[in-house]
Amino acid sequence: MELWSAFLFGLLGSFHCVGMCGPIVLALPVSQTSKWKFLFTRLVYNLGRVVTYAAMGFVIGSIGEQFSLAGYQNILSISMGVLILVMIFLPAVFLNKLFPFQIFTKFSTKIKQYWSILFKNSSVASLFLIGILNGFLPCGFVYIALAGAASTGSMLSGASYMALFGLGTLPLLLVLSFAVGLISSKVKKAFTKLIPVGGVIIAVLIILRGLSLGIPYISPKVIVHQTGEQTVECCPSVDKK
Repeated sequence: MELWSAFLFGLLGSFHCVGMCGPIVLALPVSQTSKWKFLFTRLVYNLGRVVTYAAMGFVIGSIGEQFSLAGYQNILSISMGVLILVMIFLPAVFLNKLFPFQIFTKFSTKIKQYWSILFKNSSVASLFLIGILNGFLPCGFVYIALAGAASTGSMLSGASYMALFGLGTLPLLLVLSFAVGLISSKVKKAFTKLIPVGGVIIAVLIILRGLSLGIPYISPKVIVHQTGEQTVECCPSVDKK
């Protein structure tokens, strides 16, 4: 799975973040200080989110790595791609029955309890912790990204994938911090509708990677050796004349 797709998916989906996390961003504690200090504190908050996403990617990537070491990387990639498509197209009523989202809802209640304390303090440490906790809030958009991270088949790749995803969501949230109301509701809705499209593209790329069709960069040939080790034939060599 190409890591650059994580950044693009995060960038595209950041309009969804504006709708879901926008109120949190606007409610962040502010100290009477310069614009540069304000920018720094908002970067610290977003860094907290990215750290949480990267940690999640590390954990989910470690699970994917076990599949990879067992020689099931292709099966994992195809399964994660199909899972993303299910999450996108399956109606919410059935989706809630398949996945225990209630557990995450209870967890988010706990997070909000800690927030009630942290939001009273405008220190850098408080803003960083708010960002850390923000990353754990239930979000289907993040779940899709995690499925992509799992398909990387590596702890470090999974962490990098989610970190790039988080960085992709950062620019628009920074803009929101400085320019309240600059982004119209129509623009938000238009881009929010494109999120499923981005998810489908990610899913297709993951599935193609798992199919190991021998297509350079998109679906490289994966060779599983008798030892269980896997090698990837990414790009055909070109003989120089």
